[in-house]
Amino acid sequence: MGIEPSLSRLSLNQITTDLWSLQEAVEGCVRAEIPWISIWRHKIQEIGLAESKRIVQDSGLKVSSICRGGMFPAATASEREKRLDDNKRAVEEAAELGTDTLVLVCGPAPDRDIATARKWVEEGIEKLVPFAKSHGVKLGIEPLHPMYAADRSVIVTLGQANQMAQNYAPTEVGVVVDVFHVWWDPELYEQIKQASGRILGFHVSDWVVPMPDMFKGRGMMGDGVIEIRRIREAAEAAGYTGPIEVEIINQAIWDRPGDDVLKEIKTSYVEHV
Repeated sequence: MGIEPSLSRLSLNQITTDLWSLQEAVEGCVRAEIPWISIWRHKIQEIGLAESKRIVQDSGLKVSSICRGGMFPAATASEREKRLDDNKRAVEEAAELGTDTLVLVCGPAPDRDIATARKWVEEGIEKLVPFAKSHGVKLGIEPLHPMYAADRSVIVTLGQANQMAQNYAPTEVGVVVDVFHVWWDPELYEQIKQASGRILGFHVSDWVVPMPDMFKGRGMMGDGVIEIRRIREAAEAAGYTGPIEVEIINQAIWDRPGDDVLKEIKTSYVEHV
């Protein structure tokens, strides 16, 4: 089965405890001795960037990434420019909060034309790269499972993400490997090799059967069918030794006491990641 990763790499992706504010999530990580946190932008907006920065800095936690940028496709050029401006704000937030990684959920097509939407994603990334680079922030393209192509992202395979990322230096654009989104892909391990040197994030959860909900259906590691450890070891063989984010979107887990969830995360991480 391999060897479990060090707990020094464990990161709480904040969506896993979505009912907690940023202050509560940070305090929970400190209590649980989880050294990293990935912060969602709607939590920053609740209290403002300056207060968010103060909370993080006072805690001593490290920020593994900011979620999310992207959502590039839109029906009009003016709306696409608004999306780009929002991505620039996301870059600024990442830089202020001390992470060099902005996760891109690239966005759906505004109509049935998925091919054009993918071109808009490419154009959006091309326009964003110089601004991100000037702030020391890398763009991590996260492919989503194909079931989200209609409402969340037209980038649905690691191969697609790699192809886009390879137009740039690894210090500018890379990929994010989320096991929930990529585990099914027959080309997964070859594409992880192709991503060598430009994997910017690694996210874990599990695919439970039956899935309770299309969006809020992720399970705790070990509760489903994903070969999490094998995928993690492949990512390490491709050079990724950074934080491992636990990103579980699940209403039943949200409704539980957060401290209990963090305790289970640590146990499941050791046993299954």
